[in-house]
Amino acid sequence: MRSIFTLGIVSVLILSSCVSGRQFEELQNKEQACTEKLNKATSDNELLRAQVKEGESLQESLLKDNEALRADTAFLGSTSRQLRTQYDKINELNDILVNKNTKMMADITSENKKLLADLQKTQNELQMQEDELRILEGELNAKEANIEQMSTELQAREARVQELEELIAKKDAAVNDLKNRVSQALLGFKDKGLTVEQKNGKVYVSLEAKLLFPSGSTNINAEGKQALIDLAKAIETEADLEIIVEGHTDTDQIRSNTIPSDNWELSVLRATAVVKIMVSNSQVEPKILSASGRSEFHPIDPDDKAKNRRIEIILSPNLNELFQLIEQG
Repeated sequence: MRSIFTLGIVSVLILSSCVSGRQFEELQNKEQACTEKLNKATSDNELLRAQVKEGESLQESLLKDNEALRADTAFLGSTSRQLRTQYDKINELNDILVNKNTKMMADITSENKKLLADLQKTQNELQMQEDELRILEGELNAKEANIEQMSTELQAREARVQELEELIAKKDAAVNDLKNRVSQALLGFKDKGLTVEQKNGKVYVSLEAKLLFPSGSTNINAEGKQALIDLAKAIETEADLEIIVEGHTDTDQIRSNTIPSDNWELSVLRATAVVKIMVSNSQVEPKILSASGRSEFHPIDPDDKAKNRRIEIILSPNLNELFQLIEQG
């Protein structure tokens, strides 16, 4: 190829003497283009040579790999045949196991059905027992709640009863103390038709008419007035009292055109006269006093008219606090 190229150049040189400058320049350009193509062809040829060598090397490597694969294939074929034999044996053994397992599962299924039936029966019985237990628990809870409520109410009642007992005891003690003070204050009139008695939670001061009034009169004498003043002084500090003054007569009838005209008027006027003496000679609150006439209809001794002619002063503790406590119960 290099000889042909040299010959071409010589030919061009020979011909150049016969051509013009322009043609020569064209020939030079063509030569340069040919040179470049030649260089590129040479470069491509070198690249192809390298690629051929690389392909030959790769072919050699692939041949080696192919030989290795052949050897591996032979080994794998042998191994596969062994595995196939083992697989067949395993399949045979598996068939045996499947048959045994099928029989066993059938037995187990039958036993499970029986167990499930027994379990369902047991669950039904247990459910019935649980239902009964819930009913019993509900009844028990209701009873416990009722007992608790009754216990609470009982405790409240016991507390109220205790409070009532304490209040009654307090009232009784106060009444007893009042009776003792009244008795001590009226000690000088003990044998003169005056008695002091405690009953029904009250203090009863009974004064026979002869101690207070002349016969048929409503004017209180000096001795009777002193007895009433001593009584009023003994109780004037008692604000928590109700005092009822009752006038009583015997069965002898008064027949008069003047006042008092009968036993009713006589009993009322005597009670009123006593109230006036007590209020005007002590600090007793008038609002706790009241006067009433009972005439001859409440005798204490039907055979003793002197005892029936009397003034009864009833000292009654104010029981509003006690009644309020009872109403709360």
